[in-house]
Amino acid sequence: MPTTPDQSPRRRVRRAVLFVPAVRPDRFAKAVATGADAVCLDLEDGVSFAQKDEARDKALALLSDRPQVRAEVVLRINEPESELGERDIDALLASGVRPDALMVPKVGGADTLQALERRLAATLPRLPLVVQIETARGLAAVHEIAIASADIAVLFFGAVDLSAELGCAIEWDALLYARSRVVTAAALAEVDAMDTPFMDVGAPSRLEEESRATRRLGFTGKAAIHPTQVPIIQAAFSPPPDAVAWARRIVAAYEANEGGVLLVDGKLIERPVIASAQRILDAAGAVERAGGAA
Repeated sequence: MPTTPDQSPRRRVRRAVLFVPAVRPDRFAKAVATGADAVCLDLEDGVSFAQKDEARDKALALLSDRPQVRAEVVLRINEPESELGERDIDALLASGVRPDALMVPKVGGADTLQALERRLAATLPRLPLVVQIETARGLAAVHEIAIASADIAVLFFGAVDLSAELGCAIEWDALLYARSRVVTAAALAEVDAMDTPFMDVGAPSRLEEESRATRRLGFTGKAAIHPTQVPIIQAAFSPPPDAVAWARRIVAAYEANEGGVLLVDGKLIERPVIASAQRILDAAGAVERAGGAA
């Protein structure tokens, strides 16, 4: 489906991306039906080594004959510098299909993305990239990675692989520094920041708590590994009505004041506050255009 002006890669709403193992294309329609802003056909961690070729064939077949859907349809390849990743890229380029975005795992440096961009340029120009930061090397270079290509649409924080490499717990305090680096780099590049999946499907209240915490930190969305997680995540990353009402009041007062500093509800309002209020209104408008919560 063509990208409309309001759906340009850096302006799309990406509150939740729901992963679907590409070896199970029968789950695609169910994933789209959740209302997730993005659905990812996964060739990497969600597929066993024995099924990699089968998954690749099924994903490309689905992409070549998919119906028009609201969700952004993302293809996650294997690590691009691996043999499996090379096969994925070669097959994608030969297929003639175009996913809405390409998710690239375990990116360790800007050179990886620049090499990929060159390979895609002739056949899949300006394909939006979802870049996974999930290694110590990638985290150390995340600011250089974030500005390595104009095609980057999302920085995706991957806690599972990173925590295994660091030897740290998959807990908030242990990963706060890493999350903060990813958010800062995304802000630098003016792209979305997607948080890691919450792995305990049976703990919806903890998912909601973590989703709201990551949103407060600056993330714009969070990955989902089960359909039941989608509405929880998308509600957490949608501006609440009281915040939208506050933002409208602030912007209206600023416009009536014709700029400059002013007082609203006894509080001094300066340009950074106006920018925050406008960001809330922009997010609320984008969510409304995307069809609201799941």
